[in-house]
Amino acid sequence: MSELNERDALRADVYRLLARLLREAPDASLLDWLAGLEVEQDGTLLAERWASLIAAAGEARAEALKRAHFRHLVGVVQGDITPYASWYRNGELMDAALIALRRDLKTLGFQRAEHSRDPEDHLAALCEVMAMLIEARSPDEARFFMAHLAPWASQCLADLGQVDTPFHAQLGLLGQAFMEVETRRLEAESLEDPVRIVEP
Repeated sequence: MSELNERDALRADVYRLLARLLREAPDASLLDWLAGLEVEQDGTLLAERWASLIAAAGEARAEALKRAHFRHLVGVVQGDITPYASWYRNGELMDAALIALRRDLKTLGFQRAEHSRDPEDHLAALCEVMAMLIEARSPDEARFFMAHLAPWASQCLADLGQVDTPFHAQLGLLGQAFMEVETRRLEAESLEDPVRIVEP
């Protein structure tokens, strides 16, 4: 199998980065890596959001971000943001969106990791699935995105963009811009083949 083209390899990397940062706070080495990134300013909103996250990473401290991550994305009962499809789509956790997702993940050959405590509709888990679908050149990539991410992920990330920690806010705004680009890219592609993905 030939290597992914540069665009798709980058897309998969962005999904994996979003997954990592939504699941847990960055450590010092990841913050240093982010702060050292260079982005080509091509006039797009996405490039602008990358620059803002890079700047925020340069100002952030790992220990403070651990506390902020818990407050924003975990919390004692729930954090400022509840990054689950069923919450955004149905207003309750463990609801119809999760049931439909589980059916589709089974059809696609994915299963929940034994060590994972989060339901499969956590935004980080869905980003990980997208990265794997891209890397596998799966014909189901676009349909999976349109069924399970497009209806809610941008809004969830926009809400994260409103929190009071600059790093997490910039992560949310970058993620929102990325998801909007993905929606435009994948919407037409998702209509090319008969839909097999289950809608919740």
